[in-house]
Amino acid sequence: MRLTRQSNYAIRALVYCAINDPGLSRVADIAKAYGISELFLFKLIKPLVEGGLIQTVRGRHGGIKLGRPAKDISLLETIRLTEENFALAECFEDGADCPLIGECDLNSALREALGAFFAVLDGYSIADLAQKRRSLRERLGLKFVEPIALAH
Repeated sequence: MRLTRQSNYAIRALVYCAINDPGLSRVADIAKAYGISELFLFKLIKPLVEGGLIQTVRGRHGGIKLGRPAKDISLLETIRLTEENFALAECFEDGADCPLIGECDLNSALREALGAFFAVLDGYSIADLAQKRRSLRERLGLKFVEPIALAH
């Protein structure tokens, strides 16, 4: 199974927002950091907004940010919003005409494999991918600002 570019870049956009938190991220900056078109990025952000993974902030200093804490956004949830089809073989598709459907164990084996794939993805969050915040910010051209320690 191969994930589409939509899923790949959706995850990258979420990671960008996570490492840029609490600031707002501009679509143009995300597109530039990953070398993709802004139009493509706008299209793939739409289902993330509709799914509550990203919030948009309008206005002159607007942008996007995570809709929930990064630890609460699983890779599985992201991929389910951006992938159209999880058919691993023809027998998964509606209208398949294989004479062995219902008797072949390939379908069962592939369903088990897909279930294991989903379980692993569900075990990882955007926060897990953004753990190396300092080095990721550097690689994406974002300045790292040390948190200010508050005196008690």
